[in-house]
Amino acid sequence: MPGGFDPDRFRITQLYYITHSRNIPSILERGILSHEIVEREGVPHETVYAPGIVRIRGERQTPDGRTLLSYANLYFQPRNPMLFRVLFQGAPLVEDIAILGVDKSVVNLPGVFIAAGNAVYTLSEMYAAGKLKEALSEFENDLALEYWSDKDGSKRRIMAECLVQDRVPPEYVKSIFVANPSAGEKVRALLGDHLGPGVDIVPEPHMFFQPARRSEVTSNLSVIDGDMFFSRMQTLTISVNCVGVMGKGLASRAKYQFPDVYVRYQDLCRNKSLRLGKPYLYKREGFEVADQPDSLVGVNGGTWFLLFPTKDHWREQASVPGIRDGLEWFVKRYKEEGIASLAMPALGCGQGGLEWRDMGPLICGYLSTLEIPVQLYLPAEKRIPDVQLAPEFLVGKRRGFFE
Repeated sequence: MPGGFDPDRFRITQLYYITHSRNIPSILERGILSHEIVEREGVPHETVYAPGIVRIRGERQTPDGRTLLSYANLYFQPRNPMLFRVLFQGAPLVEDIAILGVDKSVVNLPGVFIAAGNAVYTLSEMYAAGKLKEALSEFENDLALEYWSDKDGSKRRIMAECLVQDRVPPEYVKSIFVANPSAGEKVRALLGDHLGPGVDIVPEPHMFFQPARRSEVTSNLSVIDGDMFFSRMQTLTISVNCVGVMGKGLASRAKYQFPDVYVRYQDLCRNKSLRLGKPYLYKREGFEVADQPDSLVGVNGGTWFLLFPTKDHWREQASVPGIRDGLEWFVKRYKEEGIASLAMPALGCGQGGLEWRDMGPLICGYLSTLEIPVQLYLPAEKRIPDVQLAPEFLVGKRRGFFE
């Protein structure tokens, strides 16, 4: 486009719009409409946003004096706190939500603004589209984050928006991202012959905070390839050492995202009350922390944490006997402690130096005896072969159990 802005120079592939899948037929016919137009023209639609969010957006203005409700809002990164809120604190099921991929040339439409963060915040400066380079300098590095925080402002910046005046024409919609293949089939059936030429339906579980793989080991135990910190289990397990250092892996993530857990952990180490074979359960009921993503408050804001020692010193390899003793301790006490569900990493693997082929059967042998929902998360350092996720490998003849 002569005189237009070239997004290719700044590694923008697409922009993204979060919607209910039942809105897609209307969008492919009329385009992505601003909230103002939808309300004025009485366009039938399924809302995914809470009324309070709509109200706040109606109070924030762009430089030309319009409110945010006069714009179709597109995200530079759809895997953000707003999507998490929609998926885990709203009514729709994950299979009912779609993310529309919009052609990046949409930034050249008249009247476009770029908000360098969540547009409702006054901290998020708004730029005319021609100054996208300046806007990107504020938030581009945050777009690749797996998680975010209020502490460093990344929660706000990862929600940077492209505000398109009135509507995004339907021809700009190029992709329909869904959480899994079955969601894709639902969308395909909904659209029938109305799926536009060149519009792809793409399953992207990671984009929707969903596991890449999930294997049912028993009726209560699942093995998951994904991010444990987005689990909705009541209790999350953190592998730790006994000297108070959270330097790498999941422990480092916990230190960053849940600083109160880190403070409790350091106290336990100073008092020498945390040791191999004796995990510590931190019952964090009703706790909310300022640097935790808003979208996680109420989901894991009150989560309990099981601090599970796998080694004495952080420099050492994980201790198989120590892990076995800790699992025995847990199996004997989880009911009386009131644990209702559990997420646990592959203890000793990854930073601990042990192998899944050995530890998977050992851990599953214990966890398969629990009478609560349990999610065991695979080590992220390397892909585990499917054969090592099969029930016959993990719990066949109670492999590794009480050896």
